[in-house]
Amino acid sequence: MENQLHELRTLAARAENRRTETGIPRVAMVQGAIPEHQLAAVYEPMINLILQGSKSMTVGDRTLRYDPATYFVMSIELPAVGSVHPATSGEPYLAVALTLDPAVLAPLLTDLPKPAAPPEQSREAGFSVAAVTPELMDAWVRMLRLMDRPADIPALSPVYEREILYRVLQGPHGWMLREIAAPDTAMARVSLAIQWIRRAFAEPLRVEDMARTASMSVSAFHRHFKAVTTLSPLQYQKRVRLLQARTLLVANAKSVTSAAFDVGYESATQFSRDYVRVFGLSPARDAARILAQIRGRAD
Repeated sequence: MENQLHELRTLAARAENRRTETGIPRVAMVQGAIPEHQLAAVYEPMINLILQGSKSMTVGDRTLRYDPATYFVMSIELPAVGSVHPATSGEPYLAVALTLDPAVLAPLLTDLPKPAAPPEQSREAGFSVAAVTPELMDAWVRMLRLMDRPADIPALSPVYEREILYRVLQGPHGWMLREIAAPDTAMARVSLAIQWIRRAFAEPLRVEDMARTASMSVSAFHRHFKAVTTLSPLQYQKRVRLLQARTLLVANAKSVTSAAFDVGYESATQFSRDYVRVFGLSPARDAARILAQIRGRAD
C-alpha cells in the first residue's frame, strides 16, 4: 500500500493551496496550508482521503482528526470548522476528495446485497473516519491517473467512481452511503430539512413545520437531526447564518449591523455574541484578521 500512497502523492502534488479541480467529475484535490477561514464552511457530502499531513474537523461539539491513509466520510451537508497540518517531516498537507452524488449511489445499491444492520449506537453522526484499505487505495490511484489521460475520463471515471463507492460501502461507514441514497431513512429526511434551512436560512425557522414535512413528531425529528449533525435545527441555522455573515463581512465589505440583518438576525448585539462564540473574535476583528491574511498571501 505504501507504493500506492506514494503514487497518489505524486499525482496530487500538482494541486494548489485551495480546492483544485482535476477534470474528473466530482473529484478534487488540495495541497499545502489552507487559511482557517476557508475551512469554516458548510461541507458537501464527500469522501476525503488524506495523503500527507493531517486534518481536523469540528462539527458542533465533536472533533475528528485524520491522518495519512485514512478517509473521512461526510454523508450530509454540515457546517464545520477545519484545520490542516503539514507532515511531521515538513511535507505539505495533501488530500483528494470525491463529492457524493445520491444519483450515482442509488443504482449501485440495487446491485448489492443488503448487509446486516450495524449496532444502533454506531448509526449516529453523519460523519466519521476510517482506515483506508489497499483495494480502496488502488481504485483512487486508477482514478487520479486519468488526469494524464483526459480522453479516457468519460468512459472510465464512472467505473472507478463506482468502485470507490463500493469499497466504502463495504467498510465500517458504508451504512452512511446507504442512508443518504435511500429515500425514506431518517438521514434522508434530515437531509431534506437541511436543504430547507440552507435555502431559507434568513427566515424564521419553525421546527414544527420541518418535522411535519419529515413525517416525524417534533421530538423524534429533533432527536434524529441532532444525532446526525450534532446540532439542533436552530443551532444548525445559526451556524449557516454566521458563515454567510462572515462572507458578507469579508467579500462584500458589509458593516456588522448590515451583515447581521441580511442573514436574519433581529439584534446586531446578539449576532456579535454568537459570532464570538463560534469564531473566537468579534465580527469586525475577525474580518480585519482575514483581510490581512488575504493581503499577506497576495504580497
